Amino acid sequence: MRFPFLSLLAALALCALAPAQTPSPTTSAGSNAGSSNAGSKIGAEKQEILWQKMVTAIERVDRNLSGVMAVGVLDLTSGRQYLLHGDEILPQASSIKIAVLAELYHQEQQGQQGSSGKQRLNDLYTVRGEDLVPDSDIMLGLTPGITRLTNRDLATMMVAVSDNSATNALIERLGMENVNATLRSLGLHDTLLRRKMMDIKAAQQGRENVSTPREMMTLLAEIYRHKLFDKALTDDFFKVLSFGSSSGNAKDSKFVPVIPEGVVIADKPGELEAVRTDSGIIFTSNRPFVLSVMTAYLRDEHEGDKAIGEVARAAFEYFDVIGRASDYGRVISPRSSR
Repeated sequence: MRFPFLSLLAALALCALAPAQTPSPTTSAGSNAGSSNAGSKIGAEKQEILWQKMVTAIERVDRNLSGVMAVGVLDLTSGRQYLLHGDEILPQASSIKIAVLAELYHQEQQGQQGSSGKQRLNDLYTVRGEDLVPDSDIMLGLTPGITRLTNRDLATMMVAVSDNSATNALIERLGMENVNATLRSLGLHDTLLRRKMMDIKAAQQGRENVSTPREMMTLLAEIYRHKLFDKALTDDFFKVLSFGSSSGNAKDSKFVPVIPEGVVIADKPGELEAVRTDSGIIFTSNRPFVLSVMTAYLRDEHEGDKAIGEVARAAFEYFDVIGRASDYGRVISPRSSR
């Protein structure tokens, strides 16, 4: 039995805890020999060997998967990227909620700059019965016509527990076309929001929410680089996108189970029949990176979950050691003195 109000309390608790757990994502968490000499010729050849090992590991996962897998990896420090079937257009399931969240913060920025008619983070929404759909553990427990929430509250529910009713309310308020127009302004023409959540009829008609690893990777990188909104809003965007990754992995992130506790993961996974996806930024110390993994045509969805986790592990192991090591390859831990 599910208890929607307990889920609500858990989501609100995430908001309270987040500032202590989430460093400013666009500010370096510190410096060491590995980050200060990232482009040094001394370490370049050795780092290339590690990069190729990561690529080999990812391609091994792809060969062993019964379905189709597409991957995008972007080093936010050097700009280097790896793409496997990077331009394949695939269903996004709940990963498309990243684009919805981006539009909310985009409109907040526009509102701060004086534009009228824009949705703001603190604008109030009164729960409506017509907005309620299945897979909405929090919203289905609220009282239509009485309960009031801010847009940021809706965003928290959309990310932390993937509440579909909260998502649909945001889509209605922001405007589906506005979401797509913002994506087009970034040159993203294969990332499309074409239906609300749980709209099976629209999906049957072919109106699927889609993207590619290259475009989802680009969207996250452009946000990280403040191309859509300023630093304060960017930091809050990634704080919200990280909700649900800790405290029991309420969002069912495919990255969380294979990455050590304490590493900030701002992602949004997605699940449909025969489809598993996850896209986000993993804030590895001194070496944050974007990771987008999409799978489809799966005979076994658990196989897709496992494949995404294996790709995330391979990428994390590369960026983790590069971020902590000197150009000679030595990692000096706090207690190491030899």
